[in-house]
Amino acid sequence: MCRTGPEDPDPRETGGGGVANAAFAALLEDSAEELYDSAPCGYLSTLMDGTIAKINATLLGWLGLARDAVVGRMRFTDLLTVGGKLYHETHFAPLLRMQGEVNGIALEVECADGTRMPVLVSSTVKRGSEGEPLLVRTTLFDARDRRAYEEELLRRRREAEAARKQAEADRARLQEALAVLQQSLLPSVLPDIPGLEVASYYHTASPDRLGGDFYDLFALDGKRWAFFLGDVSGKGPRAAALTSLTRHTLRAAALHDADPVTTLATLNTVLHERYTGGDPRYCTAIFGTLEPHADSGHVTVQLASGGHPPALVLRADGACDYLPTPGGLLVGILPDPHFATATTTLAPGDSLLLYTDGLTEARTGPDRALYGDEALQQFAAGHTGAPPHAVIQALTELLDSFGDGLDDDTALLALGIPAETRPTTDPATNHHR
Repeated sequence: MCRTGPEDPDPRETGGGGVANAAFAALLEDSAEELYDSAPCGYLSTLMDGTIAKINATLLGWLGLARDAVVGRMRFTDLLTVGGKLYHETHFAPLLRMQGEVNGIALEVECADGTRMPVLVSSTVKRGSEGEPLLVRTTLFDARDRRAYEEELLRRRREAEAARKQAEADRARLQEALAVLQQSLLPSVLPDIPGLEVASYYHTASPDRLGGDFYDLFALDGKRWAFFLGDVSGKGPRAAALTSLTRHTLRAAALHDADPVTTLATLNTVLHERYTGGDPRYCTAIFGTLEPHADSGHVTVQLASGGHPPALVLRADGACDYLPTPGGLLVGILPDPHFATATTTLAPGDSLLLYTDGLTEARTGPDRALYGDEALQQFAAGHTGAPPHAVIQALTELLDSFGDGLDDDTALLALGIPAETRPTTDPATNHHR
């Protein structure tokens, strides 16, 4: 070791430490043969045919062999396992002949008791004055601790991989269960309505959680149909329970009294009574009725909104406007909120579009700005006169274009009258379609 300063004297030159100096001198008097024989690693020298000419006591101790049984009687490859012999013949020995040295090769030696010991082997060729190979000097380092460490790392890696695969399987099962539950909160198919076309789409923001958006369309009687679309507060199982309660309440209330204001008031009463206290819950919703007129091909729409974004009316003549629904408060917040009815008429080529705020609150552009109501109106204006399924398809592609900017569930429902509606007579029922 280099001295760090004049205050670090050589122990051999220290006058006051006689005992320490004697011990240090004794260390220096170790012979080269003793250092070789008792080194903390294995040494051996072999002739060019592999016959062992010299071996130290350390390696003999590892192997459990006597020197007389090894020197001049065994070759280096005799110490190796079957796999080690094969590797030595096909890789180790050819590299040694070409390069004159090989370093840090992992092999296994077989001990006298049949156990295997991992070692790291380095060999170098000693050459004569004219470059001719004379013998091979080989060093073996005990790699048992290293092997144990590597095996522990491998075990932990396998355990981590198994845990990862189990987590992926558990997540897949959870996603499948959530998807089934989510579908149970939506109509499996939309009914056919004479003289109308309908289309819907539901975007799930995350397969790992239940959304709170919902919609439905169903018959009231032989002349009218009801529809609704909305969004409950929160996410997850509690939101799913609220969604289920909301859907069933709206359906039951509509079958009793389909007036939009009355239906929303009934839902408000149920939610306000159910979720008062420490866990208030509410929703936004649009509820409406459709009354087709077979003689004209028009459909009268009456609807009311409870805190929900207004519906868009896409006209066949290219007009595209929001249908105002003033006075609509969140459903379930107040005991006696005010709801108001809005009315419009759909003619051939017209469509009514309902959506949840996941669409208008999507983040767009480098500044992550809200998409907004104005942008939606401009986009919808480019699809006026198109049938409902084409409008929904265009909006689906728009949602896909938002990428990770769309972080909320989104429900879409479009109701429209085909542009070429012609009253026809059903011979079986004698009803106009």
